Amino acid sequence: MTIMIPAWVDGTLQPVEKLQAHIAGLRHMAVSVFVVCNDAILIQQRALTKYHTPGLWANTCCTHPDWAENPFTCAQRRLTEELGINNLDLVHRGIVEYRADVGSGMIEHEVVDMFVAHAPRDLPMDLNPQEVAAVAWVSIPDLRKNIAANPDRFTPWLRIYLTDHSDRIFDTGV
Repeated sequence: MTIMIPAWVDGTLQPVEKLQAHIAGLRHMAVSVFVVCNDAILIQQRALTKYHTPGLWANTCCTHPDWAENPFTCAQRRLTEELGINNLDLVHRGIVEYRADVGSGMIEHEVVDMFVAHAPRDLPMDLNPQEVAAVAWVSIPDLRKNIAANPDRFTPWLRIYLTDHSDRIFDTGV
């Protein structure tokens, strides 16, 4: 199945095949969701079958909206498709842009709508094994320590979010 995502080509937003956008390093739209419980964040380990960054730990959910899809709708859709999580109250935390090498000659150059939702640790989930290998709740300070000790176990975007955008995402100042 060909997935078309919104990407900028020659300064114009156009539908581009997802893999091609990553190979060419095109600037494209994305969505990231952070589900939190008090001082902890729900992180996911990407499935080993993902075409880039397989097996690495990332924020709760991250994806690309379909062509002409609203970012909020996309965030809700992917929480359900990846984690089986429904009916969370998502709060938009702004838009950030980053560029990162994700290996195998691919680049994520994303303009990201970020969303945060608060949920209990016993949140019901139904993981999609094609998307997610595992999940874990981890405190933000512990996550920072784990990333500092083993950066290669985490996606480049999660490292960027915690380094450059933590205040905006979590509104904690940590």
